Amino acid sequence: MAAIVGLAVAIAGVSAVALWHPWSAAPVAGPAAAGGTAAAVAVEPLDLPDSPRVLVFGDSWTYGSAATTPELGYAYLLADLLGGQTIVDGVRGSGYLVPGLDGGTFGERIADLDPTADPDLVIIEGSINDRKVAATGYLDAVPAAWDALEAIYPEATIVVLGPAPQVLPVESATARIDEDLAGLAAKRGWAYLSPLAEDWITPANYGWIIDTGIGRNHPTTAGHAYLAERVAADLDALRASPASDGAIASDGTSN
Repeated sequence: MAAIVGLAVAIAGVSAVALWHPWSAAPVAGPAAAGGTAAAVAVEPLDLPDSPRVLVFGDSWTYGSAATTPELGYAYLLADLLGGQTIVDGVRGSGYLVPGLDGGTFGERIADLDPTADPDLVIIEGSINDRKVAATGYLDAVPAAWDALEAIYPEATIVVLGPAPQVLPVESATARIDEDLAGLAAKRGWAYLSPLAEDWITPANYGWIIDTGIGRNHPTTAGHAYLAERVAADLDALRASPASDGAIASDGTSN
């Protein structure tokens, strides 16, 4: 019964956010040229079937940490918002450089993915956990992991979802990771969704989005519902837009 009630609350939260868009504001700038000087490649419109199969790969936020149950995490809720199916692969504590509590680094986990899963879309989320270690090797580890992911699912579209702030103000290491990922995605022509640049989490909404107590600075159940809505809105913008630089405006449109 508790799980049913929790699901109802999460669905209500998604519906409420869908009707009220507090994030309408000025567009964000295009991706930074981090990780080298290669020019950005235009991002093609997102072309998905009516009932897409989506792999959501990431860390504890993708796992569903701090939601009433993990199945109320944003990655699971995306299935209904996108009208399809999500395959959720989230490991707490994992990053491109650091292994997780229940699995390895992103690269090690990608090597273990099921090549027959055949997703239409892969969303790779993270990597806030890498803020805890030196940046040495980061700009090598990310492309290596992405190359492996692309090799496993050559027909899938890959979208990168950057780190969201677990605390405010945003930590400098988190901002650096966001900038590095944006630049690396731009060079591949991959869409990059930046919770930092789009101001998904601000002092005005932080209190109900993030559980600072037992959740140890992870999204609440309502926070996960909100994040799912934000991701879905950005994906909808990419589906409707012409070729762009991959940056999403904070009103949900593509630049």
